Amino acid sequence: MSFDFSKLSSVASGGWTTAWPTALLALIWVAFLASWVGASFWQGQTKKQVMTLESQRYRLPILVGGILYTPWIAAALGWKPLWVLGNTGIAIAAILSVGGIAFAWWARLHLGKFWSNTITHKEDHRVIDTGPYGLVRHPIYTGLIFGMLVTGVAIGLVTTILGAILISLGMWQKGRMEEVFLSKELGEEAYGAYCRRVPMIIPFTSPR
Repeated sequence: MSFDFSKLSSVASGGWTTAWPTALLALIWVAFLASWVGASFWQGQTKKQVMTLESQRYRLPILVGGILYTPWIAAALGWKPLWVLGNTGIAIAAILSVGGIAFAWWARLHLGKFWSNTITHKEDHRVIDTGPYGLVRHPIYTGLIFGMLVTGVAIGLVTTILGAILISLGMWQKGRMEEVFLSKELGEEAYGAYCRRVPMIIPFTSPR
């Protein structure tokens, strides 16, 4: 299928982000991004972090997935949704997406000053195993992955579904790298024991 660049000009006034009822899902994620970025100034002093080059292992799939998640690629290709949900279906998807985002926010607030957008060792860092961190080791990723997969499927575009999958894989990779890093920084006895006790991303599953 040929790539028609002329279609890019119509994205601003079309696509799933401006078509009701799917625009509701777009508004939810825009509000999340704005609040998440705004809160990024609330974090403790970094003591050590993973090098930028190493972090590309998880940043790249998240970046590519994020691009696919937008309406631009599908609109430029002229791709249509595989299915179209009615208002009720979109409303349910919106509720589930907000639930995932709320779970991620609960985890971020519970983590407090130890939160970081990158893999870091904060000053006075310690293992947090209460609240959402007692259910899964990476509750922020759990909430965001769930919400993004629900939204991607609700939109029904191949690009949004693939984008959600790539973002999920990137977050999973980041979680694995973070655990190796924190096991070294906080000690295998403390963080390793936590990993053996609590599931990684999916609640109520076997740890590790």
